Amino acid sequence: MEGFHPSMTSPFSYTFPISGAGSSTTSHITTGTYSTSTPWMNSRIWSKLPQRLLDRVIAFLPAPAFFRARCVCKRWYALLFSNTFLELYLQVSPRRHWFMFFKHHKTRKSYIYKNNNNGSGCGHGAASSCEEGYLFDPYDMAWHRISFALVPSGFSAASSSAGLLCWVSDEAGPKTMLLCNPLLGSLTQLPPTLRPRLFPSIGLTISPTCIDVTVAGDDMISPYAVKNLTSESFHIDGGGFYSLWGTTSPLPRLCSLESGRMVYAEGKFYCMNCSPFSVLAYDLTSNAWFKIQAPMRRFLRSPNLVECKGKLLLVAAVEKSKLNVPKSLRVWSLQACGTMWVESERMPQQLYIQFAELEVGNGFECVGHGEFIVIMIRGTDKALLFDICRKRWQWIPPCPYIAHGFELHGFAYEPRLATPVTGLLDQLALPFQTFNA
Repeated sequence: MEGFHPSMTSPFSYTFPISGAGSSTTSHITTGTYSTSTPWMNSRIWSKLPQRLLDRVIAFLPAPAFFRARCVCKRWYALLFSNTFLELYLQVSPRRHWFMFFKHHKTRKSYIYKNNNNGSGCGHGAASSCEEGYLFDPYDMAWHRISFALVPSGFSAASSSAGLLCWVSDEAGPKTMLLCNPLLGSLTQLPPTLRPRLFPSIGLTISPTCIDVTVAGDDMISPYAVKNLTSESFHIDGGGFYSLWGTTSPLPRLCSLESGRMVYAEGKFYCMNCSPFSVLAYDLTSNAWFKIQAPMRRFLRSPNLVECKGKLLLVAAVEKSKLNVPKSLRVWSLQACGTMWVESERMPQQLYIQFAELEVGNGFECVGHGEFIVIMIRGTDKALLFDICRKRWQWIPPCPYIAHGFELHGFAYEPRLATPVTGLLDQLALPFQTFNA
């Protein structure tokens, strides 16, 4: 189904299991212990609940349950348009560290062969193309499907922050970016970048008072050649200051931004650099790039940077072929000094053997959010979830909405009904472009 707009009640397509569904007794609106016939659910009691307290309860609901609750009555349906409720929601709603996945496009690195008019639609027999996303809840290990019908073809998801996904144009040249709230189906356009690029690395961070976007690498030095030369940044804040890609910075010499994405932590953007492996860091305050040496860089395979609980982590396989050290998958944490790494976690050896049999040297991608790290094996639909707080590793159930074996590409995503700071972009008075499919 499509993202929310006034004529719709829910952007989700999902199936929720009901507690006790496996028992022989079935009843409408029945949970593990109580049903609507118990005194605890007496309508004469709940009808006396003050509206302000009721709104507070609703504000704690996760996004799928909230959109289902909007079907109850007109007042609940209108909560999404109530400034009073949205202010309350932003104050009390708990942060949920979820993930958004998309099908991996193998043509992503070559726009020449990319075909956007492939006729794959939102539903069966749909005539126009429509991107689908798959929302994963690591707390309940549940999948939800959500569509991006308003995102024009020729755009790919590149980054995320504060409940918004950043979509960047695939076509070579100055890059156009769209900020999308998947729950509402809203789109906000950023002004195009000044320099032509092919497939740059994109960094996005959104706070309650400002928006920062950094685009780095893949500078087009001719119609047929690219080189990692510069980065350019976009900034706007509530104090009235903005910079429309006017802040540029040279990249470190001979750098190679292989991963195509950036991670934000403690005022800096980070991305992996290969040949040899190192970490590139961009300080937003000083507008300067610098290199950080990676741990055990000569023995790393498939290194990935993730942000968890405000800290930068590096996840990689370690293979010392000439030394008597077992192969493993390890996690390092960057210390406060900004240059030293400390190993914090290691995958159990028995699990790593199972993981390596599925991975067969193809590599893996990682994405972190809150207390979770998701490790996705390339070329498969297999993925592991690591809970940092509980020190627990477990396999993620396959997404039921895609064909078996289809590779997924993921982002950290925090479901939000509103991100008020995007209203700052209205000050720019940018006309929204129309994009032809």
